[in-house]
Amino acid sequence: MELIAKRSRQTTDTRQAGLVMAALQLAAQRSPADITTADLARAVGITQGAVFRHFANKDAIWLAVLDWTTDTLLARLQNAAAGPGDHPLPPLHALQAIFAAHVDFVTEHPGVPRVIFQELQHAQETQLKARVRDLMQQYRMLVTGLLQRAQAQNLLLPGTDLHAAGVLFLGAVQGLVMQAMVSGQVQTMAAQAPGVFTIYLRGIARSPLPNLRSTP
Repeated sequence: MELIAKRSRQTTDTRQAGLVMAALQLAAQRSPADITTADLARAVGITQGAVFRHFANKDAIWLAVLDWTTDTLLARLQNAAAGPGDHPLPPLHALQAIFAAHVDFVTEHPGVPRVIFQELQHAQETQLKARVRDLMQQYRMLVTGLLQRAQAQNLLLPGTDLHAAGVLFLGAVQGLVMQAMVSGQVQTMAAQAPGVFTIYLRGIARSPLPNLRSTP
């Protein structure tokens, strides 16, 4: 009996993960608001009724999408900031690594910003909007921590406003994403990201960094 229950949970987890990925893939092609549970069912090869055996409603699917996004993106950003070795990257190098990791993530999953921007257009408070806000708050905390380290190491220009520097960092990434979505050419972000980050760094760094890694 326990083995059957375990297999059932595994099947449910696998199906839910498949629906989350299908939702993201469809969101990369059209507005998330226009995606129906019938569309999701066709994408994973199940009936529409089977979708509701795994999620209570469509909002629950988008909540799962945002949970996956939060967990996956933040893990990538934290790993990027940590660097490949036992010693953490210097803070400004870590910021560059985060910038590149975020661009890479959106290039791989262009449906993510469509889901986020779609939800933020709604005036009313929703669970989905709260999830987006939580993601952004954790992201800001990571960036602010690195800026504080940089300031403590005297790497920033005197009088640098850390809050403004954090806002500008996220705004630079979001600007790249928005322009890529408008143009329909997501792959261009990778080519544009190094120049954008260099301009950002010139606005906050005390002096040019030696051996600054090129953004992939």
